[in-house]
Formats: sequence, structure tokens, C-alpha cells
Amino acid sequence: MSDYDDSRRGEVFRRLDLSGAVFDDTYLTGARFKNVDLRRAVIRGSMLLDVEISGEVERLTVNGVDVTGFVEAELNRRDPDRTRMHPTDPAGFREAWDVLERRWSETVDRARRLEAVDPELLHERVDGEWSFIETLRHLVFATDAWIRRALLGDPAPWSPLDLPHDDMGDIPSVPRDHDARPSLDEVLELRSDRMATMREVVDGLTDEQLAGVTTPVTDPGYPEPEAYPVQRVVGCIVNEEWHHHAYATRDLAVLEARLPTRPVPQN
Repeated sequence: MSDYDDSRRGEVFRRLDLSGAVFDDTYLTGARFKNVDLRRAVIRGSMLLDVEISGEVERLTVNGVDVTGFVEAELNRRDPDRTRMHPTDPAGFREAWDVLERRWSETVDRARRLEAVDPELLHERVDGEWSFIETLRHLVFATDAWIRRALLGDPAPWSPLDLPHDDMGDIPSVPRDHDARPSLDEVLELRSDRMATMREVVDGLTDEQLAGVTTPVTDPGYPEPEAYPVQRVVGCIVNEEWHHHAYATRDLAVLEARLPTRPVPQN
């Protein structure tokens, strides 16, 4: 349920021209669209369909045909590693983390080549999405929240550079410095530490632990103090790492394409 003061829940909007409008942090749960024109719309990080979509899509029906399975099969064909991102046992989590470590290592090398051209490129937002540096900061936050706090019990594991997701409300104990502009090396130092923590967790996972729940942290913070299924907690990081890696490589390609007369240096 929306906690916004300016709620328009249940209101009917009819015969409006909203071409080029931007909908950000907007609840559309249960909304019905009839006789609307969504051609050329760009929808990212959402749960919807048609035109250009990047997000969770389930039970997508086109002209009476559920095409979800076709889409999933094609995505898996294009990238077989994708099938490893839904682990259900300790060995599967270790395999998934192997893939993510390898992919991020390759992508960091790619980012360093851009940094050699212009360090500011790694602070640039592409189409309003997080910059490469901000993406890494957010992944540090995700590991702090779900692994160091929820799973390992540290009530306040935060770095000043942690970057929560935009739709999370302000929590006094959790940093949220949008103006910070750390270097790539500064953020990678944090990333190395958090990824090492995750490696220790997946290497030590047992079937018994994976079937259990976390011990609630009593201090207020994020996530809220409660017992969480361990599989959900560890799976959350696998999911975050996979999707944000995809976003990062997508945006790095855009930045690289802007430098046709200035080749990116090779190692």
C-alpha cells in the first residue's frame, strides 16, 4: 500500500496526452490500462511489458499466448550463466558466486580502461540510471544489509559510502550520501572486502543452514529486525549482483560508444 501523502488511488484518468511523461517511484499496482498508447515507451527496472523492458516479467500474455517461457528460454540461450542464478543448494550458491566474481572482475577491468580516458565517466549517469561508481556503492550497501546485518548479526555494518536504493525511506542509522564522489579505487576496496565476506558465506553454507532462518538483529535499521530465511538472504545478493552487473555493462557500452575518436586504452 502506498504511504504517499498525495495519493491518487482509484482515480480515473481519461483522455490525457502524457507523451514524454516520466513516472518515477510511482505505485501502479492493480491499475488498468484501456485504449492507451505506449508506443516507444522505455520501461526499466519495472514489472510490466511491451516496447523496451528491463525487469522482472512473469506471465506475459500477448494475444492470448503466454510468452514468458519463450523469453526465458531465449535469455538462457543467449547467456547460459543465467541459469545458475537461481541456486537452491550450497553447491549451486558457490557456482553462482564463481560466475559473479569472474564477471565483475572482467567488468572492473573494462571500467579501468574508461577511467584511463576520463575518470568522470564512471560518475556519469546514463539515461538517469546510477553511475558505475554508484552501482558499486549500492552493492556494498546490499551486502552490508543482507549479509553482514541480517545474516551475520552486525547491527550497524555500514560504510559512509553505502548507497541504499532510492525508494527506501531515510533511516537515521543508515548512510545515504548522494553527493559523495569516491574514486574507483576507494569503492573497489570496499567491494573487495564485501565480496570476500560473501565468498566466506557461500563456501561455508550447509544444507541445514540454508534451510534455516537468521537470528533477528534487535537494533533498528535495514532490513527490519526479524528472522529471514537464509536462502532468501543469500539469494538476494546473488540476484542483486547479477542484475546490477547487467545494468553496469549496458551503461558502460553507452559510455564507450561516445568515444569513437578516442580509443579506450588496452591493457
